[in-house]
Amino acid sequence: MARLGDYFMEDGDRWKKAKEEAFLQNPWFLPEYIDCATKQIARSYLQKNLLEEWVQAYQALSATQSATPEVGIVMAGNIPLVGFHDFLSVFISGCRQRIKLSSKDKALWHHILGLLTEWHTEVAQLVSFTDQLRSCQAYIATGSNNSARYFDYYFSKYPHIIRRNRSSVAVLTGEENADDLRKLADDICLYFGLGCRNVTQLLVPEGYDFNALKEALAAYRHHLEEPKYKNNYDYQLALILLNKITYEPAGPVLLVPSDSLFAPISVLHYRSYHNTEALLKALPKAEETQCVIARHAVLPEAIPTIPFGAAQHPQLSDYADQIDTLSFLSTLKKL
Repeated sequence: MARLGDYFMEDGDRWKKAKEEAFLQNPWFLPEYIDCATKQIARSYLQKNLLEEWVQAYQALSATQSATPEVGIVMAGNIPLVGFHDFLSVFISGCRQRIKLSSKDKALWHHILGLLTEWHTEVAQLVSFTDQLRSCQAYIATGSNNSARYFDYYFSKYPHIIRRNRSSVAVLTGEENADDLRKLADDICLYFGLGCRNVTQLLVPEGYDFNALKEALAAYRHHLEEPKYKNNYDYQLALILLNKITYEPAGPVLLVPSDSLFAPISVLHYRSYHNTEALLKALPKAEETQCVIARHAVLPEAIPTIPFGAAQHPQLSDYADQIDTLSFLSTLKKL
């Protein structure tokens, strides 16, 4: 895994060709966003010392078994290699894995598996791709709320982790500086806002002045030059105008007042609060929220928060939906 991290960072000709193919298959995967995702993986996941420190807390993973469990993984494809942490967790656990890839993210995964198998032929016995998941001992599936109902039905008899729709919220006080807002613009706009860790709703004090935030978001105006994104922007703007909804243009996004955490592509919801009590009531449901972004001490310690700019930079122990994947895999080693 550490060698794979080095490969991402070296950015050789083979890797460049794989990224070009991924972009041709999926125009949402801009080469710079593939780089952003894979270099984040390399720096925060694929370092030997980080990996060793990570697994030391899971003694059950070292348990010997007569048969190695096989884990079926259903991967999402909203941002490049979004399912890498699940792949890495199963790989590090010593379990075998059978992966159903998203049609939106196949090129990068096929290249990576080919590379790992080239380096170590035994990887082919541990990792495989499939169109149908059957006869696995456990399952990890990521999808929409609708697909999650099917996953619940098909995988209910087996140990499983099933992830549903989630998104992220940011809390502003009006005291943020230009650097805070620049980082928040990354949290909102990286990967076109398609990730569950992207901010789709702002909680702002009443009378909040959006001008400084608009300046920060302007750094992503190039999104409007991408046809797929521009089509979504134009469509959402047309709906807003037809329905006479209040909005403000803010660079590549449309600021719309709404209590909903979830927002369409190119739309950023915001909700006002007038005091701390109102702020706490305005926070989205925990089961719908992936991240809460806020300055230190804005919210009670009981509500976990991350700083501005950290949304798309998770660490090994930042488990999706706060479900400890390695702990789950440790229980399989005991079966």
